[in-house]
Amino acid sequence: MRDPLFDPIVINQLKIKNRIYMPAMHMAMADNFQVNDRLLEFYIERARGGAGMIVVGYATVDDLSGNPQNIGAHEDRFIPGLARLAAAIRDNGARAAVQLNHAGRYNSSFFLNGKRPVAPSAIASRMTRETPQALTIDEIKELIDHFAQAAARVKQAGFDSVEVLSGTGYLISEFLSPLTNQRDDEYGGDLDNRMRFGLEVMQAIRRAVGGDYPLIVRMNGNDFMPGGQGRIELQAYAKALVQRAGVDALCINVGWHEARVPQIITAVPRGVFAYLARGIKELVNVPVIASHRINDPFTARDMIADGMCDMVAMGRSLIADPYLPDKAQAGREEEIVHCVACAQGCFDNLFKLKAVECLCNPRAGNEKRTRLEKASPPKKVMVVGGGAAGMSAALAAAERGHKVALFEKSDCLGGQLHLAGAPPGREEFITLARDLAKQLAISPVSVHLKQSVDEALIDAERPDAVIVATGAVPITLPLPGAELPHVVQAWDVLRNKVPTGKRVVIVGGGAVGVEVALLLAEKGTLSGDALKFLLVNRAETPETLYELAVKGTKQITIIEMLEAIGKEIGRSTKWCMFQDMERMGIQRMTVTKALEITAAGIRVQGPEGEREIPADTVVLAAGARSYDPLSELLKEKGIAHIQAGDARKVAQAIDAVHQGFQAGQQI
Repeated sequence: MRDPLFDPIVINQLKIKNRIYMPAMHMAMADNFQVNDRLLEFYIERARGGAGMIVVGYATVDDLSGNPQNIGAHEDRFIPGLARLAAAIRDNGARAAVQLNHAGRYNSSFFLNGKRPVAPSAIASRMTRETPQALTIDEIKELIDHFAQAAARVKQAGFDSVEVLSGTGYLISEFLSPLTNQRDDEYGGDLDNRMRFGLEVMQAIRRAVGGDYPLIVRMNGNDFMPGGQGRIELQAYAKALVQRAGVDALCINVGWHEARVPQIITAVPRGVFAYLARGIKELVNVPVIASHRINDPFTARDMIADGMCDMVAMGRSLIADPYLPDKAQAGREEEIVHCVACAQGCFDNLFKLKAVECLCNPRAGNEKRTRLEKASPPKKVMVVGGGAAGMSAALAAAERGHKVALFEKSDCLGGQLHLAGAPPGREEFITLARDLAKQLAISPVSVHLKQSVDEALIDAERPDAVIVATGAVPITLPLPGAELPHVVQAWDVLRNKVPTGKRVVIVGGGAVGVEVALLLAEKGTLSGDALKFLLVNRAETPETLYELAVKGTKQITIIEMLEAIGKEIGRSTKWCMFQDMERMGIQRMTVTKALEITAAGIRVQGPEGEREIPADTVVLAAGARSYDPLSELLKEKGIAHIQAGDARKVAQAIDAVHQGFQAGQQI
């Protein structure tokens, strides 16, 4: 039976072997704008994995358009590195393209040696809190030429196509939007004038690269900015790009970086923004590529088959599993390791000025350093603990050729990934637990569930080495009244082991406390199916349905001793979780200490003095501590051992997966 995901497609005159398009993502791997071996190895792996087309970048068009971690295309001296990258991708089976972009007011003087960023108008950026320099007409004309020159370099370097980023709040979209373009000349005012810069950029590129060279534009289908550009204006822009600028394909993304609609996190449903690609596909006669949260072949295949798009952009999906395309084509989809949209290794790293990595794939971005050589001689290895760290360790050790046995005291693998996946919208973490369990199932690792490890078992197994990945346990607060019957542990709430009353006070505002609050706040709200049924049948007004979707049946309060809630939550997801807490009416009390739990509630000391908060249930969410019952015993017995994950130090899931891999690699 024909698989639409693997039908070839033609853009301009370029034939692409399948419909899987890896979009450009800022990897922060370039060295002073130069392509390096790390970038080459990263993209070689994705090309080998079967993607039809790979877009790298973004690449810069002048010295104000990016930062030294971007790939450079603004000078001829970058052409040799670009040529190496183009050849690396093409020689390994994929078509290659470069995305060009200018950051505009999203750039920072920090990266520009103190120079001011530029924009259509001198309107301060919410991202950088800097006010850019408004471009003059002469500077605009010069910038257009810079785009064209950069495109010519891309073609000269041997890439199959060039893509231009015209969305997400960068320079071209700043010209498009009335929020950031308040000019009163031919580049400002009505939509035709605001489109002028973008269209002139594409027309100049077309002249520079010729008529038979594919030109692709990545643009917003909706910028999700109040007072900005919605679907209708952007659809008009899409038509103009094709009809007036000769663009050969459109890749539709969503939202500006500062928009308050989540775009990349795990709570975003798979493929939810396909409707924006569909709206543009119905208006143009060139291929349209859909984007955002397309992390599995089933979603991608349905979107193409249903006429929502012609190709699918799978970016972080191919960071997590570069061989997703080959596995899907070979009928091995159950072996795919899915992106869980956690953002811990990709977007959160960028905020730290670190290169992109991945929670799900400890090799991503470190392909060369993480190559696993066969051990000589192979050893007998015990892995104790079947959470994220233990599974990762077992897989790495087995790949090195060791004889590996994994022991897990519970009846399933995954450990705290199941807790992380309990709150609504975070179910993808449970998907990761299943994916890693599947990787173990197809590996030579022997898995033993419901098996605690003690001295007798160690003596019986006689391992050469042990990886201790026994995780963590909840911290028990020495709080008067903690033994009362209406006091429960956060982990038990997440596991759905205990009931909770109407009035809930959560002691501890770390990540677990926030997750418990969001889980309980959903109780009594409308499900997605219920919401659609009531909306389609016009049973209630949209305003009433919104209230029923966000207002549950519980009254929830978080108390936290520190000045801030959720300090360890990654920046990419924190604002979304806080936005959810706000709209769901979750009360947050900081600089507040729990003094005593009473039969009627909890007594606290806060900035306004001492008070008692009524509560039917008190949830203890004070965090966790490392649990390692074996290292001392192993040391006494002279058995080599390594700690990994929370058994070593309580941290994020990405740390557990990476430490587990490193432990397996070291043995």
